[in-house]
Amino acid sequence: MRLKQQIPASLRLAAAAVMAVGLFASGRGVSASEQNPPAPSPRQTPAAQQPSTQVPPNTLKISVDEAVKMALQNNLNIKAEQLTPQIATYGVAQARAVYAPLLFSQTTSRSSTSPPNDFLNGNETILTNDSFRTSGGLQQFTPWGGGRYNVSLDAGRLTTTSLSNRFNPQLDSNLVASYTQPLLRNFKFDNNRQNLMLSEKIQQIADIQLRQTLTQTSRQVRSSYFDLLNAVAGYQVALQSLELAQTSLKNNRRRVEVGTIAPIEIVQAEAEVAANEESVIVAEGQIRTAEDRLRTLVMNPSQPDFWTTKLEPSDEPTLTPQAVDVDGAIANALANRTDLAQLKKQVEETDINLRFYKNQKMPALDVTGNYNLVGTAGTQRVFDLNSPLYPPPILSSSQRSFSDALRDVFGNEFKTWSVVLNVSYPLGTSIADAALAQGRLQRDQQTTSIHDLETQIVFSVREAGRQVNTSLKRVESTRKARELAEQSLQAEEKRVAVGLSDTFRVLQAQRDLARQRVSELNAIIAYNKSLIDFEAVQTVPLR
Repeated sequence: MRLKQQIPASLRLAAAAVMAVGLFASGRGVSASEQNPPAPSPRQTPAAQQPSTQVPPNTLKISVDEAVKMALQNNLNIKAEQLTPQIATYGVAQARAVYAPLLFSQTTSRSSTSPPNDFLNGNETILTNDSFRTSGGLQQFTPWGGGRYNVSLDAGRLTTTSLSNRFNPQLDSNLVASYTQPLLRNFKFDNNRQNLMLSEKIQQIADIQLRQTLTQTSRQVRSSYFDLLNAVAGYQVALQSLELAQTSLKNNRRRVEVGTIAPIEIVQAEAEVAANEESVIVAEGQIRTAEDRLRTLVMNPSQPDFWTTKLEPSDEPTLTPQAVDVDGAIANALANRTDLAQLKKQVEETDINLRFYKNQKMPALDVTGNYNLVGTAGTQRVFDLNSPLYPPPILSSSQRSFSDALRDVFGNEFKTWSVVLNVSYPLGTSIADAALAQGRLQRDQQTTSIHDLETQIVFSVREAGRQVNTSLKRVESTRKARELAEQSLQAEEKRVAVGLSDTFRVLQAQRDLARQRVSELNAIIAYNKSLIDFEAVQTVPLR
């Protein structure tokens, strides 16, 4: 943050002093990247140790930009959210994998015996069949037109005691190919394409959510950093008030000793000291709370010194007025807000579902083409068909190898083809009708929600812009009030010195000055936080 106008020198010096001395009580400092400082050497003697003015050990002194960088590396919420886009990527791969070709195979060995039931085989012959068959092929859904194909090649061997088989043993092979093509329903859009497009939208939403988490965490870190900065500055103001009260108590005791004021004035000064000590204690507690809030955002919880490392802000509360273009910010927010982008992606998901439901209302008209080729081989027996005997005697036999069967198949010798046309259409209200009506209502609801969210975005940006301007005016007002309070305290101290005032009025002036210093610091911090919110509200929702 570049400085154009800083807070008064007294407050800057006070804040710097408390960062260096009053806030952390012991040890050596570390850089923003050194979260695990090494332990001091056991041989180190007290004389060789660092002076007490050095930054205490196990202390992390960081700027606001370093805090944001640490959060991006260590914040658990960010780490968890970074996995969501990766998960969605695998979801897209899973949906696309339905179009991958599928290799399949099957091997079967079978043996059977049956009683004689065929007069051709005689009355006493038990029929025995032993077969072995193996097949393999390829099938796939096509990414166009919603079609699918299946191609398989099988081969088998059959040995039988049947006397009527011409081949024994018999070798055969079959080539089967089929293709099914939807002509109406599922032609332009089907469930596979719907799932793929929906998974892609989920991936896009995951990217938007990650961007939203990163922006919101950055805002939280900057806001928590300024809260810690405010707590430190508030502690210094409380410490200054305590020092002023202690000085007043010391001066009153001296005046009582010389008889210029009554002893009751000491009681009033002591009461003021006690009240300011309470303020210092409360301010210290506020520092610890703000420090823990920032710690959980920027540090790694797995490191052993997570709760013991002290965080010390290196930036100072400064005032850098910036021009606010509310109209430009509104246009930017309507174009870039992550919550609006997510809602629009959900509308796109609904449009995908509506497209699918409209397609499902069409009649199912599918055409399937089948083409089969067969080949046969083995020991071919030639029977004497003119013989009066049965079974007829075998005149001769010949051998056909399995390659002959394959030659029949790929030579297109014995073929069978068919074309099948399947038609179906539901009578009455179908599932697609109900789903389409529901989807249209859902889209109307989402469109209304978009208009409502756009209105809320405009309101939040205008409100954030007003907060920037209001906070800047507060800084100007509180600065004038603090200057007047300083002048009032100086005047009362001079009046007491010449006997024209009393301790009560001086203490009251001190309280007023402390209150105005705190108000000025709060206004400066509020202005910086309002700038953070004004920038963030153009990208993410603040809550």
